[in-house]
Amino acid sequence: MPESVKHPARMLPAIAAHAVAAYTNPGDLVLDPMCGIGTTLVEAIHAGRDAIGVEYESRWSDIADANITRAQGQGATGRAAVMRGDATRILSLVPAALAGQVALVVTSPPYGPTVHGLVRPGADGVAKFDNAYNDGTDRGNLAYRDLTGLADGFAQILAGCHTLLRPGGGVVVTARPWRKHGQLVDLPSAVIGAGIRAGLTPVDRCVALLAAVRGGHLVARPSFFQLQQVRRARTAGTPMHLIAHEDVLVFAKTQPPTELREGRQ
Repeated sequence: MPESVKHPARMLPAIAAHAVAAYTNPGDLVLDPMCGIGTTLVEAIHAGRDAIGVEYESRWSDIADANITRAQGQGATGRAAVMRGDATRILSLVPAALAGQVALVVTSPPYGPTVHGLVRPGADGVAKFDNAYNDGTDRGNLAYRDLTGLADGFAQILAGCHTLLRPGGGVVVTARPWRKHGQLVDLPSAVIGAGIRAGLTPVDRCVALLAAVRGGHLVARPSFFQLQQVRRARTAGTPMHLIAHEDVLVFAKTQPPTELREGRQ
């Protein structure tokens, strides 16, 4: 739906589609505990899988519902549903009968504010918009936590997903590094640590390019603010490079969680 572009951190549909095709079979159940506008769910039902999502903010869950309805009107054969709630308590939201039934989890934690949003040039300079969750008054969204808090909350979510996954089930997480005050924030490594604490086994680490490949060279597609930051750093003599990828981290359910239980450490 047109309103989908307003979400500050949308998953690339090609990543969700590839993960569903690579790690599931038709009829399998796919889960996204932070489903946003429902990209994972839409790709899953287009591929003949069923899907369930959890979304903290009603604004996005409403759009996800509309996207699912539209996909089904376009011929998607799978079924999907979205539940509104806090995914750190996912086991209190998802029916208990689904424990051990999920074949694949595909999701992404929120990124830093410098990665979110769109820009528009104007008479008074460049304005940034659609770069925040809710109006800033509800800090329950993980997007408002620092890296440590974000990793802890995400570990709680993954621990709940561990219970819902069937034996041998998989988890695919996209995680993009970003810069804060010029320093690289290594979100992918924090996600790997969260997955291990949740009892998941890391099995692969891939790269999804956020760039074109032309003539054997990468043509980056950075945000305005990232490009501005890198240019300033290079002018000052710091050899900073553009971020032209996001990590795609793959985990498997091979053991019970040892350190985390849902909602507490």
